[in-house]
This record gives sequence, structure tokens and C-alpha cells, in this order.
Amino acid sequence: MAEATPLASARSIPDDLESAILALKEERNAVLLAHYYQESEVQDLADFVGDSLALAQAATKVDRDVIAFCGVHFMAETAKILNPDRIVVVPDLEAGCSLADGCPPREFQAFKDAHPGAKVLSYINCSAEVKAMSDLICTSSNAVKMAKHFDGQPLIFAPDRHLARWVARQLDRDDLIVWQGTCIVHEQFSAKRLAQLLVKHPDAEVLAHPECDQAVLDQADFIASTTGIIDRAVKSPAKTLVIATEDGVFHQIQKRAPEKQLIQAPGTDESCACNQCPFMRKNSLEKLYLCLRDLSPQIEVPEPIRERALRPIRRMLELSAA
Repeated sequence: MAEATPLASARSIPDDLESAILALKEERNAVLLAHYYQESEVQDLADFVGDSLALAQAATKVDRDVIAFCGVHFMAETAKILNPDRIVVVPDLEAGCSLADGCPPREFQAFKDAHPGAKVLSYINCSAEVKAMSDLICTSSNAVKMAKHFDGQPLIFAPDRHLARWVARQLDRDDLIVWQGTCIVHEQFSAKRLAQLLVKHPDAEVLAHPECDQAVLDQADFIASTTGIIDRAVKSPAKTLVIATEDGVFHQIQKRAPEKQLIQAPGTDESCACNQCPFMRKNSLEKLYLCLRDLSPQIEVPEPIRERALRPIRRMLELSAA
């Protein structure tokens, strides 16, 4: 039989996608995990929605045969590292990450070799190969706590330079050895345009992710991970919130605090939706349906890399629970 063409595949997608996905989930004995930066309709279908740390923690508790991961590639890799005997599928293999892509394993190995004796703390936004070279993994919600375990030791922090700077400030360290990566979403926020926006909204509270540039963080009232931003937005006494992170978080905030006015922090280019992650938004209900139907594309991690990457991930999860 001839291989189905994209048009034929599209014609086979049912009209009621939500019901079809839920039916396929039961048929495949699958669990749906989604990041906060996914489209709202994807979030609403998921069994669990969270940030990178919460999703990694959720992946350790999976009791289904299949994990359908709606996020980006490194997140699905982490789920596979934690669940080698389960099938992990993603809606779109091209849903990558500028931080992970900007830290190629071969170049990072050379960077590490240039600093013998230094420990390696890697942000979870990196490839399985880079995780395998690391002593410990962190997320934006626990980066400071993880870095404290290396007090007094030379420490490489990769791959986000803005998160590294924020961690260094919290710990009063000026000696971190930093890989100079950035997130294409968070680096787009404009400090100048944010200041102009706040003139119009003087009573607004500014919530920012630590992946933002320092000039943006200097104007923030509250700096935290994605989950931290959502929780603060709900609890804040402010009626107007300016939020400097990917606007996928608006969906969860509006569900829990519909009375709040949410304003996206402005980007450097007002003509584009630069503050939406183009990788996260590659996923869709149509692609989710197809990946569950076909159990493809699947995430695979070579066993030697998986075993080495598992150690720092497990250590992070243990320390986070402590």
C-alpha cells in the first residue's frame, strides 16, 4: 500500500478532535503531559500541565504505556530518560528550543574540558547529551537551591546566561563559568518599552522570568519560574499584571483569577508575536491526534547517554523533594 500523503492524513483527521484524542488516549493507555506554554486547547486536554520541574516530577509517576508529551524536545527526552520502557511520542519533532540548540554537545564538551575540575550545573533546557556531561540538573524554579550544593567549588552553568546571572546574584557569587546561551523568547522583552508601558499602568505589578535580560528584571516586582509567576499572579493584590514570559501562562492565570487584567510585557518588535515561543506553538490538536494514532514520532535516547543523564536528573529530583 502506498504511504499516506499529507493531504490524505489531513482528510483522516476527525472533526471532533478533542473527543477523538481522548478516545485514542484510552485506547493507547496514554497519559498527556503539557507545558504551560502550549496552546490553551492543548492544556485543557492534558492530564497534567506544569513547568519543567513539575513535568519531570510527573514523568516519574507515570503508570501508562505511552507518554504523549506536548512541550519541546528536551522535555520529552527527559520523560524518556526517566521512562526507558515506555513509548514517548511528541506532536512535532521540530518543536525544539533555542537554549538546547545553542549548546551543541561537542562544543560543550570542549568548553567543559577547558575548565578542568569545575562541576557542571546544567539548566534542564539542554539536550540529553549535555545532561549526560553534567553533575546536576536544575530548572528555573530550583536553580538557586541546586547551585548552593556547589558552594566553594568552581561551577560551570549552562546554557542560559541570564538565568546564570540571576542565580549568581542570589548567591552573591561572581565566579560562575557561564555558557553564553539565551532564550529567543525571553531575550525579546524590551526594557525601554516596558518602562513606557508602566507609565500608562503605574499600579501594575510586573512579573518576570529570570531568563529575561537584567534591564527587564530591574523593573520587575516579582521574579520567578513559570509556576511561580502563575501562583503570584493569582495571589497578587494588584488588579493589573504585566507579565514577562511566554503568554501561554495567561490561560492558567485567567482560569484561576478571571478578574485580573493581564498585559504581555512588550517585545523589541511590536510588529510580531515575538514573545510566543515558535517551537512550543508547533504543537497542535491535529498533530497530537496523529502522534497518538500512529505512535509517531517517538523519542529515543541511546542507552549509554540515558544512563549518564539519568544520574543528575534523579539527583535534582531528590534534592528538590528534600
